[in-house]
Amino acid sequence: MFNNDRYLTCGVDSTIPLKIQLFLWECVDRLPEPRDYFQVFELKPAGNLQSITHSSEKPEYRMEYLFPADSPITEKLYVIDDGDHSTMLLASEY
Repeated sequence: MFNNDRYLTCGVDSTIPLKIQLFLWECVDRLPEPRDYFQVFELKPAGNLQSITHSSEKPEYRMEYLFPADSPITEKLYVIDDGDHSTMLLASEY
């Protein structure tokens, strides 16, 4: 799962810095098998740090990351594997 062509929406491209996009894909790549086809990322400021919470339901998974950021953002994203391709999109685009 997630070993296919990868896409992102215009919303992700215009809202999420490339550095964070690449980090989110890396988080998906590091997941052990089996993986849920639906991955959730919640981004929020934590002072001058960027907080990213990565979760999925089956199997249940939750990990939180913190790293320095000049302008932390608040956003919720999904990464979905439909079998043919994987797509990163803002929750508001779902």
